[in-house]
Amino acid sequence: MTRIYTFLLQGALLLALVPALAQDTYTFRDALFVASPQRYGREAIYSDALAYRLYANDLKPPKDGDVFSDTLTWRAVTADSAQRLFRRGGGRGSFGRGGYFYLTYRSEKAQTALLNIRGNSGLYINGEPHTGDPYNSGWLYIPVQLKKGLNELYVRGTMITASLSFPGKPVQLQAADATLPSIVSGRGDTQLQGALVVINSASAEKRKLRLKAVIGGREMLTEVPAVPKYSSRKVPFTFDPAGVTAPGKVVCTVSLLEGDRLLDEAKVTIEAVSPAEKYSNTFISAIDGSLQYYAVAPEAGGFRKGSALFLSVHGAGVEAIGQARAYQSKDWGTLVAATNRRPRGFNWEDWGRIDALEVLALARRSFEPDPQRIYLTGHSMGGHGTWFLGATYPDNWAAIAPSAGYPTLKGYGSADGLVPDGSNDPMEKMLLRAGNQSDVVRLAENYKPLGVYVFHGDADRVVPVTYARQMREVLARFHPDFSYCEYPGGEHWFGDISVDWQPIFDFFHWRRRPVDSAVNVIDFTTANPGISEAYRWAAIYQQKQALHYSRIRLKRDRAAGIIEGQTENVRLLRLDLSEFAGKKLTLKLDGSELQHTASAQPLFLLQTETGWQPAPAPSKTEKGPHRYGTLKDAFNHRMVFVYSTGGTPEENEWSFNKARYDAETWYYRGNGAIDIIADKEYELQKYADRGVILYGNQTTNKAWNTLLSGAPIQMQRNSITAGGKTWTGPGMSASFVWPLPGSERASVAVIGGTGIMGMKAAYANQYFAGASGFPDYMIYDAGMLLSGAKGVKMAGFFDHAWRLTDADRIVAE
Repeated sequence: MTRIYTFLLQGALLLALVPALAQDTYTFRDALFVASPQRYGREAIYSDALAYRLYANDLKPPKDGDVFSDTLTWRAVTADSAQRLFRRGGGRGSFGRGGYFYLTYRSEKAQTALLNIRGNSGLYINGEPHTGDPYNSGWLYIPVQLKKGLNELYVRGTMITASLSFPGKPVQLQAADATLPSIVSGRGDTQLQGALVVINSASAEKRKLRLKAVIGGREMLTEVPAVPKYSSRKVPFTFDPAGVTAPGKVVCTVSLLEGDRLLDEAKVTIEAVSPAEKYSNTFISAIDGSLQYYAVAPEAGGFRKGSALFLSVHGAGVEAIGQARAYQSKDWGTLVAATNRRPRGFNWEDWGRIDALEVLALARRSFEPDPQRIYLTGHSMGGHGTWFLGATYPDNWAAIAPSAGYPTLKGYGSADGLVPDGSNDPMEKMLLRAGNQSDVVRLAENYKPLGVYVFHGDADRVVPVTYARQMREVLARFHPDFSYCEYPGGEHWFGDISVDWQPIFDFFHWRRRPVDSAVNVIDFTTANPGISEAYRWAAIYQQKQALHYSRIRLKRDRAAGIIEGQTENVRLLRLDLSEFAGKKLTLKLDGSELQHTASAQPLFLLQTETGWQPAPAPSKTEKGPHRYGTLKDAFNHRMVFVYSTGGTPEENEWSFNKARYDAETWYYRGNGAIDIIADKEYELQKYADRGVILYGNQTTNKAWNTLLSGAPIQMQRNSITAGGKTWTGPGMSASFVWPLPGSERASVAVIGGTGIMGMKAAYANQYFAGASGFPDYMIYDAGMLLSGAKGVKMAGFFDHAWRLTDADRIVAE
């Protein structure tokens, strides 16, 4: 999507991008390919005819010429000189449609290997799912168990390279995907943090490992969290940079220890920079406890409290340090570049959105900018991030400047899925509603208080200029302060001025974010109060219908003591009236009028059949901005994955494999790290306020009754009950979210099924796709893999009190 600037990887030049992970390597040069029908989009549902057959044990080892379906045939393919496997030729069933490669490896014995496949979006080896490397990153090494004899791989993709290597060590370090900070001379740091990958190829979980980091003659030790069997985990390590006294490149030696025994060693080269140079900072993310980073272009002339702050969000494939280095330092503010968790990450939505907010909060604390001079800009995917973050959090910015950006994912790139936008089918409309928060065009009037500068090359073939022109037309209908510029002949990337365009910063220089007391008119729209609920002194605390668009249009007359306006789809409104404490106010909302004496405490107003009425502050057990639901909400607050041990061996194996597959995908897409534990290890007190992802059902997972005894959806072996309905058989699946008992913020997500077929139908982890929409609950059968939304039996949202009602659910006939 974006041409990548020249950069040093995450603030450091790695001494060896591909360490000696193996003693021997086998490269796959022959395969079979079939253009198997499958659709994986930004939706809760997916389809995959080959996976369905695999789950149903109806997929026999294919041969060249075997018929997969009436129109699709397996064809032999051979790797080219670059070791790439792809389906040559056109016509029906050609590789351009996407499909599956069938690879085999015959092993002389049962053993562990490291699987490295580039260009794929997912795979199965001997039926076990593993994450893919769709962006050809190359650093993803997956430990797999090979059985003696024939081992079969089904790999989803269009062009791949694939190899197996055989580790000389059961536990080792992988430095190709390091996250590392810069050492800033003169800052006086005595502790900094980096992160490396620990690969555990052993048949048992590894605990009580340590990392020893030595740099500049100084040594520090860090405890390593548990690494499950046959898996990998990216783990932080601490080092002391005080012995580094001059700019340059410095080798840091990291040793992996078990007790005093050396298991492995890696060397990375960390950059030491002067205070005026661009640099990287690392931090522990509250999302999952993993180590992330952001980059800084320091203020020219040195740091000054009260200067401006620019948050820049990068394009797809671009590292944050590369983004920062594309800018000349400004003499009136500091520029900070967030990461989106990965160079492609989550399209600046979902956990990319949270990453941007985490970095913004860190930058505010570190650089103490003038709160009225905070600005947002970005290019390509970062242009989308600018549109999205600007509309979602309009009270954060004085002005925004999207460059080469597309406003919404619904109309860009691979956003197409099984459910067409604008569907009239009730079930499909329910599923589409779960993604409403991503539709920037519907949120466009939130830009009213902001200066907006739109910048785009008129010859851009990656993100066509029609997107900018679309937003120009949208803004022209209502916006009093926007500028628009098309760069003549500008392609998608036409040098650093694609982002560092001086007129953007001139535009920023004249815009200020008004202080709260000066804002007397509010026009704010949201689709999800759990993502964005407030503008200044007014907040949409609860909706009448979850994830439909809600809007407040309010005006206050300070002299007269009147607040009046209209609301749409708002059940509970929160007003901050502290500026009027002790004064009597008249509130006129939607035809209702009431008198209220303001206090320092916020006023909650409940819309009833007779109009708006004052209400007590709602309990934290109800829905609110702190916890509003949708399945994805559980993947926050340092979530822990809990697999089952109470089922059959096959059910328990599925549960562990699914937890490991989700952890792999989270690592690849979000640079993250997850605690994976057995159900018998889970305790509410031990994991207090941490999100939980529970795999299985009440029969198989021993943590179910602790976490979900009060949930209105119950799933056992061979049955699901919800809302007075019961579905039976081993092929049913369900996903739903529920408040974590005893917590005011964390949630539990259930991913499971009623039997092996239903469990395997839940393998796909579409929730990690950026901007994919998931309702609070969805019940479906394995036939969804063939029929799409027709396989969904029930989907919807719990009400404000987490009740399952008829008002916000769809049940298939």
